[in-house]
Amino acid sequence: MKIDIKKSIKPVNYKEAIAFLEKRLNNVYRNKENELFWILEHKEIYTAGSSYNKNELLNKNIKLVKTNRGGKITYHGPGQIVCYMVIDLKKRNKNIRKFINLIEKTIIESLSEYKIHSFGDPKNIGIWIKDKNEVKKIAAIGIRVSKWIAYHGFSINIDVDIKKYKHFVPCGIIDRGITNLEKIKKQNYTNLKNVIIKNFINNFKI
Repeated sequence: MKIDIKKSIKPVNYKEAIAFLEKRLNNVYRNKENELFWILEHKEIYTAGSSYNKNELLNKNIKLVKTNRGGKITYHGPGQIVCYMVIDLKKRNKNIRKFINLIEKTIIESLSEYKIHSFGDPKNIGIWIKDKNEVKKIAAIGIRVSKWIAYHGFSINIDVDIKKYKHFVPCGIIDRGITNLEKIKKQNYTNLKNVIIKNFINNFKI
């Protein structure tokens, strides 16, 4: 199975990125293009997934962009790696749970290479870190499946401004916080994108 690997250097407009994913989805469905794994950054934007609740937006002055991915409200902006994908689950036994597990495995293994222990939670989707006896989210996962093709993806906080998350209830979870890698361990994360790509390729057997 051939998966195209795409890396964008400049920030990509959110709506343009989603339009690109949806076009690729239709072409993958028609066997006209390869599957996709795309790493990028967005300029500041707040998005709401299909299961969000209006009460979870604490600052009503925030412009919220509704999107068709799963999940609640989240933030994208500088200092955050966003990884999008278009993956044909028909070629993978239509196993959504295994697909999510492979995403989690990719993130956990990538952070492990930086000596950072992270973990998944069956009750709360995403990847978590224990920080001074508190469990905090380091990576968010939001997926949509259409025609048995999965798209959208995940994001990892590198040195994103944590204050931005005070405007809403992150992912609808009240009793857990948000953090970034720089707060956990100060080191050079420049190569993290390449580490993620390497582990994604290994886990998805490209």
